[in-house]
Amino acid sequence: MSLTADDIAATIIRRAEGARRFLVAIAGPPGAGKSTLAERLAEILSVHGERAVVLPMDGFHMDNGILEERGLLPRKGAPETFDVRGFADIVRAVRAGDQEVLVPVFDRDREIAIASARSIAPQDRIVLVEGNYLLLDQAPWSGLAPLFDFSVFVAPSIDELERRLTVRWQGYNLDAAGIDWKLHGNDLPNGRLVIEHSRPADLVIASF
Repeated sequence: MSLTADDIAATIIRRAEGARRFLVAIAGPPGAGKSTLAERLAEILSVHGERAVVLPMDGFHMDNGILEERGLLPRKGAPETFDVRGFADIVRAVRAGDQEVLVPVFDRDREIAIASARSIAPQDRIVLVEGNYLLLDQAPWSGLAPLFDFSVFVAPSIDELERRLTVRWQGYNLDAAGIDWKLHGNDLPNGRLVIEHSRPADLVIASF
């Protein structure tokens, strides 16, 4: 379906009518444009008088030290490299909406999560939760399903994902071998998993 960010924002406002707090899952493979879409939606919702904030799943990456101990550092970004329980606990606290919740944010330049880097206040009525595995139909991620009121899935073609991800890793000055590993050893397998094993979303868009 061909929808603009304005169309999606209008749908969210309509669906959130009367809700004290409304959680939107924005899911899709790596490089799909989820974070860009989430930030754009927050801007549009604000223009329409809504209190909206973005909650990124990436803040719940396990620390590199733990990943190294478990032999998972090369697969950082795969489903098993996230603190799913911690993420679910935060989403439940946010859903309750009765107090301020401080959430971590991932610093991609330093490859670390910064604790308590963003505040979600009780007055923030719409929370845009964005991440690869929000709709993944595999435990423990499938336990997130009841926590979202609405869902958007962003799914470019694999060729487009490969193009975008190549540009991303070139920006980090990786050599050809490093980019090849990032793409074919991690990002694209994760992307195919998301595309093939996610629950149906309320809205599906091809790209953003």
